[in-house]
Amino acid sequence: MIDPQTVRFLDDLAIVDAHHHYWDLSGPVTYPWLQSPPWLAFRYGDYGAIRKSYLPEDYRRDHGAHRIVADIHMEAEPRHGMACAEIDWLASLGEVAPRAAAAQIWLDGDDLDDQLKELARRPLVRSVRHKPKALPREEARRGAAGSMDDPKWRDGYARLAATSLHFELQTPWWHLDAAADLARDFPETRIILNHCGLPAQRSDEDLAAWRAAIVRFADLENTVVKLSGIGLAPGIWPEEQNIHILRELITIFGPGRAMFASNFPVDRLCITFEAMFSAYKRAVHDLPREDVISLFSGCAASTYGLNIGEASLER
Repeated sequence: MIDPQTVRFLDDLAIVDAHHHYWDLSGPVTYPWLQSPPWLAFRYGDYGAIRKSYLPEDYRRDHGAHRIVADIHMEAEPRHGMACAEIDWLASLGEVAPRAAAAQIWLDGDDLDDQLKELARRPLVRSVRHKPKALPREEARRGAAGSMDDPKWRDGYARLAATSLHFELQTPWWHLDAAADLARDFPETRIILNHCGLPAQRSDEDLAAWRAAIVRFADLENTVVKLSGIGLAPGIWPEEQNIHILRELITIFGPGRAMFASNFPVDRLCITFEAMFSAYKRAVHDLPREDVISLFSGCAASTYGLNIGEASLER
């Protein structure tokens, strides 16, 4: 049982949601995966319930009483060529716009220099994401076209070192050997691992292999992890297993390199926002308060260059 003083501390905790999405399906940006069939195979199963606009008022309704003091928008895979249009739409939201954003980029695109130039003109942008080619675990190998080993993809990644942009990596854990090589070879670029490295297989053997891959990746100091995206098909959120995964990651990376995030509205397919963040709080209730604050706000604020103010951290 959590003591009452800790409950009050957790209830009042300031949160920087390090990864969520907005999209307006009637707006200026198009999202093929949400708007036109054939529908993609999706890791949570049927995603028909989120194929509708998701706007700041929807997010506020979802997060409810949890005290969100800042938020980071993750690119929602707009149509190729619309990365800047997505950022400009976010900026047009005014007071309800996210505090920072990760923009879509195509590292192997012939127009990469133009992409970087345009994104650099937009102060909302702090990082970029391009999902590298991923293979099924049973087919996993190094060197596939479009992967982190692809020379053209890697040459594009090398250009990030001359910018202030971080790289958001979404890839299954069995490709983290390639990610570790990227982190080692390009130490100027911070890699933010999305969604815990996607530990979808949950046998003891699978989790041991996931952990070994995570340990190798986390050994590089320019790596950070987002504690998010750990639902399972067909839309479930197994709390006991997930808390084990979260605690493993916090131990491996340390609270200064790990940040909680919602991945809403995607993870709404598995769990409510209230239930998710309540579970996050239960997962770390026994840690020192300074570690809890770092996990819920400090690491994200530092990573994305946010000034959220000391007064907002506790009340």
